[in-house]
Amino acid sequence: MSTMKAAVLYTAGPAENLKVESRPIPTPKSGEVLIRVKAFGLNRSELFTRQGHSPGVKFPRILGIEAVGLVEEAPETDFKKGDIVATAMGGMGRDRDGGYAEYTCVSAKQVQALQTNIPWETLGAIPEMLQTAWGSLFKSLRLQKGDKLLIRGGTTSVGLAAASIAENYGAFVAATTRSDSRTALLKASGVNEVFLDPSGTIASSVRAAHPSGFDKVLEMIGVTTLADSMACCAEGGITCMTGIVGNKWSYDSFNPMEGIPTAVCLTSYSGGPEDFMQTPLEKLVQQIEKGTLKIQVGKVFGLDEIVEAQRVMEENRAGGKIVVLT
Repeated sequence: MSTMKAAVLYTAGPAENLKVESRPIPTPKSGEVLIRVKAFGLNRSELFTRQGHSPGVKFPRILGIEAVGLVEEAPETDFKKGDIVATAMGGMGRDRDGGYAEYTCVSAKQVQALQTNIPWETLGAIPEMLQTAWGSLFKSLRLQKGDKLLIRGGTTSVGLAAASIAENYGAFVAATTRSDSRTALLKASGVNEVFLDPSGTIASSVRAAHPSGFDKVLEMIGVTTLADSMACCAEGGITCMTGIVGNKWSYDSFNPMEGIPTAVCLTSYSGGPEDFMQTPLEKLVQQIEKGTLKIQVGKVFGLDEIVEAQRVMEENRAGGKIVVLT
């Protein structure tokens, strides 16, 4: 039986629990696509699974909720061997083995074919990141041209992608960072205004600069800053919680009458395979090729370096999307 290299998690715990070993190459059933993985991005949900915060996951498990690569086999589908494809979600890395491997097998219903020549380290960054950024902006926040958008946690990979997409779309984009050293990174991604956020409280400084508040607020930190982010939102505006890089999943207690400002809408975004398939990846890839959509790849690793890659993600040291090449 042919084998592949894969990063396997046998028990939840530290990054060192990921073991690179040989595994059988999966065999696709009718309607499935076997992808020869060329690259995959790291995602915070994988960190949480590795830490043991995904109780439904059974071990051993190959993590990874996304991958890009070449079609190897695709019985009874419209895909052909050699097609460049991207996949994400659909239980990858949770209900079934995911993208931390040289091959992964997924439903054809969660695969997009792409016509592109951009390098794998860039392509590997985009499936989940762009799906999340696009869905947050246009499905949950209902972004309109001319809107004023505030991204809380602007230097996250999704925050940087959202800034570039929103600026291209015609929005005014502001973003927060804890360190002034990240200002240039934000500006390069399309951010028009930067708010320093060393303490997790910026509403007063935001209101001083924009008395009526922002039309839309994208929350990437989570519940540790969500109330303050809603206080930055204009009446009739929307705040969307998408990220939890603050590593806190929920409030200890929450009173909506006190926590949600008058006439401010609170929503969230957590995309599934249908949302991934609705994301115009081909259009966004064309913008990347033209240089109009800027993708910030933070660090690139090999599959044998998966432990260090996870450490860098856990410690927020990437400065952009972490990509692993196989």
